[in-house]
Amino acid sequence: MPGYHLAQINVGRFIHLRDDPANADFMNALDPVNAQADTATGFVWRLVGGGNDATDLVPDAQDPQLLVNMSVWTDVEALAAFVYRNADHLAFMRRRKEWFEKIEVFMALWWVPVGHIPSVAEGMERVALLRANGPTAKAFTFRQTFAAPDGTPAVPQLDECA
Repeated sequence: MPGYHLAQINVGRFIHLRDDPANADFMNALDPVNAQADTATGFVWRLVGGGNDATDLVPDAQDPQLLVNMSVWTDVEALAAFVYRNADHLAFMRRRKEWFEKIEVFMALWWVPVGHIPSVAEGMERVALLRANGPTAKAFTFRQTFAAPDGTPAVPQLDECA
């Protein structure tokens, strides 16, 4: 068994206030899509707040419209299968422009020791590292992956959904 799992964070900044009716389709899809993630092959953990999702967490007090999603998966391939091949997740990901402002660097992937649960601060640091340095072994993307520190290879590079 490898000694590392893959952590991911993605952030979005709502165009409208969180409870605006314009966000209803997104908010109403969270429970069913999260339920699919929870049972997906390779799923380990996901961030939740006071409810069954992380929408009530505010990762940056200066930016209350910022939303964060984090999870841990066994490997890049398992996460990519859910992100890009789960029809329900993909359908809502393709609609993200309806709900979220364009953010140049909105996600990061990195390896964590098995059993480690990353904090929101850790995830935000990885996004900042990726923004500052581009893909490295400390923070990377689906397009440019890196092997785990124990040498477990990452999957071939994948195209990210436009």
